[in-house]
Amino acid sequence: MNGDSLSPLWGVPFAGLLLSIAVLPLLAPRFWHHHYGKVAAAWALAFLVPFATSFGASETVHELVHVLVAEYLPFILLLTALFTVAGGIYIRGNLHGSPALNTGLLAIGAVLASLMGTTGASMLLIRPLIRANDNRQHKAHVVIFFIFIVSNVGGSLTPLGDPPLFLGFLKGVEFFWTAKHIFPETLFIVGALLVIFWLMDSYFYRKEGVLPVDPTPDTQRLGFDGSANFILLLAVVGLVLLSGIWKSPVTIDVYGTPMDLPGLVRDVGLIVIVFVSLWITPQRVHDANQYSWGPMVEVAKLFAGIFLTIVPVIAMLRAGVDGPFGAIVSAVTRPDGSPNPAMYFWATGVLSSFLDNAPTYLVFFNSAGGDAAVLMTTHAATLAAISAGAVFMGANSYIGNAPNLMVKAIAEDRNVRMPSFFGYMLWSMCILLPLFAIQTYIFFI
Repeated sequence: MNGDSLSPLWGVPFAGLLLSIAVLPLLAPRFWHHHYGKVAAAWALAFLVPFATSFGASETVHELVHVLVAEYLPFILLLTALFTVAGGIYIRGNLHGSPALNTGLLAIGAVLASLMGTTGASMLLIRPLIRANDNRQHKAHVVIFFIFIVSNVGGSLTPLGDPPLFLGFLKGVEFFWTAKHIFPETLFIVGALLVIFWLMDSYFYRKEGVLPVDPTPDTQRLGFDGSANFILLLAVVGLVLLSGIWKSPVTIDVYGTPMDLPGLVRDVGLIVIVFVSLWITPQRVHDANQYSWGPMVEVAKLFAGIFLTIVPVIAMLRAGVDGPFGAIVSAVTRPDGSPNPAMYFWATGVLSSFLDNAPTYLVFFNSAGGDAAVLMTTHAATLAAISAGAVFMGANSYIGNAPNLMVKAIAEDRNVRMPSFFGYMLWSMCILLPLFAIQTYIFFI
């Protein structure tokens, strides 16, 4: 799609969907709970119908197939595989949610996020974390910091951690480049968040104490049930890594959208892993985890609408300085024409807070030249800023990264009163934005 000829009005369906996600759960919670899928579909049609009228049925089908085959299906299949496999692992035993234990779990999650992805680490640890704190009166803040650290910032060190970095890996960025170049930035944010969380959790712990009866009975020892799923988790990581390393000339054309053989093998393998996990996991493990498809269904429906309505927005950003959003692209360049790392960090980050952070990463990756060899060397500070902005600032809103919504849905299923869309953003603005400002001054100016 040629974005430089589009009107900014094409972004209305995307903005409407975001506004619906933010407002309807507050104004009409019962309606939203039963009809969020229909709302997402309505906004998707609000884009597709005018698009078909303006550009024709053939171009509309082409865009629809491209979004489905090249973007949405690989995205949702990876999430489904990680959700299913992690949901088949039950951490046995009753942990007690003290400030020290909670901080330790968040630190472990930050490490795991770069090794098994933010989704895998989130799905593995969110249930035992909630269970450990089920005798606490105030626990929403525990889940909020979990989203900050485990579902986002922790996944910044390898291409396995977060989809934007995996796209960079496919574009030629070395596997360990981010670990070498944004480790100090990651350590700063994670360390600061852990200290802030420990102080806040200690305050609530001293103020409220614990309930007289712990809903989860104590057990003699900790352990894992459904541990065979760890092998499947390694298989998921292997398939994702293989699809980035394996180059094949074999492609299948699906209505103008090429599907390469490595990607096809990855996606089929992920489907197989889902069914194998469901087959080998005992029902008692799923029961113990209170496993249900509700959170995954919610993410699948909402992100289907997001992936469709975001098409013209991304196209207008890709148009560069000559497009409708040229001011944004121009803002990241210095007067002498060189890239401005600080502006790249904020532009990538702010858009990643509300757009899907993977295509946003690609937009600014290409705006900075698109040559991985040059970006890893001459413009290493710019590539570090783009990578950090896309991953870190996905924590700014519930829709910044897919695990955010999944964690929120699981927490609410377990009667944790999570803040609204804007309530969560108030937390992120008060805690994350000042840290990002300090980080900009230290690392990107």
